[in-house]
Amino acid sequence: MGGATGYHVCAPEAAPETRYDLIIDASGAHGQLDRLITHLAPGGEVVLAGFYTQPLSFAFVPAFLREARLRVAAEWQPADLHATRALLDRGALSLAGLITHRTAPAQAEAAYQRAFTDPDCLKMIIDWESAA
Repeated sequence: MGGATGYHVCAPEAAPETRYDLIIDASGAHGQLDRLITHLAPGGEVVLAGFYTQPLSFAFVPAFLREARLRVAAEWQPADLHATRALLDRGALSLAGLITHRTAPAQAEAAYQRAFTDPDCLKMIIDWESAA
């Protein structure tokens, strides 16, 4: 959650009692959806952008009353990469702090485990250059 520039990032339980038009969940935590929906404005949208290892479920009535929309973010498309590159090139986006872990190919199995289970691991690089 650190490093946000121009917007506030917080855990759902710490969110002010405000209604949001858009909530993006990149946590991968399967038990957050009900809490997120309680913070939605009528007609609001929750974008699921995490890696969820367990099925997601939610209470229908609160979502129904808010006419909530759910969207699932898929893998990056070429247009996403071009837009991100443009933001980087003009200095509107910083990737500082995004890569939190690096490892050698010999530790690839442990690296994948950490990448998908350690919440402090935002992005992992397996440095294949060292294996060349």
